[in-house]
Amino acid sequence: MRTRVRGWRWRRNPLRRRSDVVEAWTVLVVAVLLFVVVPLVGVAAGLSAHGRAQALAEVQRAERHQVGATVIGDPPRRLSSTMGDREHPFRAQVRWTEPGKGTRTTWARVPTGTRTGDTVSVWLDSRGRGVAPPPDDAAVWQHAITLGLGAAGGAAGVVLVGRAVERRIALRHRLTEWERAWARTGPRWTQPRM
Repeated sequence: MRTRVRGWRWRRNPLRRRSDVVEAWTVLVVAVLLFVVVPLVGVAAGLSAHGRAQALAEVQRAERHQVGATVIGDPPRRLSSTMGDREHPFRAQVRWTEPGKGTRTTWARVPTGTRTGDTVSVWLDSRGRGVAPPPDDAAVWQHAITLGLGAAGGAAGVVLVGRAVERRIALRHRLTEWERAWARTGPRWTQPRM
């Protein structure tokens, strides 16, 4: 049979070493860090990222406007995978008419399946260049949650690496304590008895 004693590292005990007490306190600190501090880091990073992303989205919504334009010229060309987005993976030359400014032409992102002569919705910046649509609320929240989870994961990683380093140092100290104790006790046990 095996008996398990809970909290033996906290009680006064002649077999308890100083390294046992340090390890017990370390486990308590790591638990608090993992279950309290790490989630708070994630929430704080997520809320901060949400605020910044929301402000950027509002600036982009104020700077950009949507117009209906007609695709002209050659068939749309596919963007490279790093430049395009999934909804608008092609670039085409488009033309539209603005009141008081006349007819304008630019290159803009268009949806898949667009042909010459089709009318598409195009987002333009203040200079009349074709740009991506401003991020919606779902994109802002997705950004915030991703950064929050990343920050929490990074903080948890730092805590766990710190715990591993502490455990290795504690093991080295524990072995040193055992060596000292054996140096005191060993000669009495290994002497020949007469």
